[in-house]
Formats: sequence, C-alpha cells, structure tokens
Amino acid sequence: MDKKILDACCGSRMFWFDKNNPDVVFGDIRSEQHILCDGRALDINPDVVMDFTDMPFDSESFYLVVFDPPHLKNLGKTSWMAKKYGVLPENWEEVIRAGFNECMRVLKPNGILVFKWNEDQIKVSSVIKVIGKCPLFGHITGRQSKTIWMCFIK
Repeated sequence: MDKKILDACCGSRMFWFDKNNPDVVFGDIRSEQHILCDGRALDINPDVVMDFTDMPFDSESFYLVVFDPPHLKNLGKTSWMAKKYGVLPENWEEVIRAGFNECMRVLKPNGILVFKWNEDQIKVSSVIKVIGKCPLFGHITGRQSKTIWMCFIK
C-alpha cells in the first residue's frame, strides 16, 4: 500500500481541504449520490467501498487513520441528515467498538488515530467507555460545541 492515510468512513469528504489528496485512501460503506433539500448535490464516492468494522487492508498499513463514523441513531432512514451523515444501528456500541479496534489494527506502530464524534445524541464519555481507551487529547468544535476531535496513538 503506497498511501499513508486512511479515512475509514469518508462520506462526502466534508472536512478535507483536499478532497482528492493522493496520500489518502477514502473508504465508506456507501457509494451514492443525492440532492439535498436545499438543492445541493451530495456525492459519497469512496475509493474503496468497505465496512469500517472489517476493512480489506493488512494490519499496520497506515501512519494516520481518520475515524468519523455516523453518530446519530434517531433519524428517519431517508432524511437529509441520514443521507449526509449515515445512521448508527441499534447495536451502535458493538459497531463503534469494532470500528475503533479495526482502525487501530490497520495503524502502523506509533501511528495516529483521529476520531471525530458529535455528542448530539450520544455523549463522548459513553463512546470512550465503549471503546475502552482514553484519548491523548481532544478539541471541542462546532456551533453548539458538540463535536469533539480526539487523538489516539497506537
């Protein structure tokens, strides 16, 4: 693998400055296009269609992994929020734990995992309890200060 970075659930690559960065493998379980309620196009076009709980990469493949999984569980399946961000399943705890563990598996030794979470429906403290690891540090962002970026090292 010649790419250094994995975005394990890229969606429409919203937070990337360079949405086609040649050092990144963009992965997502979805490959789809939508027109949102305000008329904007939403393109989810990953390099690799994959499930972040069972990724098709060798162990210790990446220096940096970005993990921005769906964080909402109470959405209509066809709502614009579901289309834009995805929806957590009922067994979200198992899915997030498995996804976090899989992200750590594909990291090289001393690799960095950046985990983005929004606390609108599930608190970060609950997520940290589920994954069983405490981040090195984090930063709260967003209009309502509900999004936190957390950093882990393998």
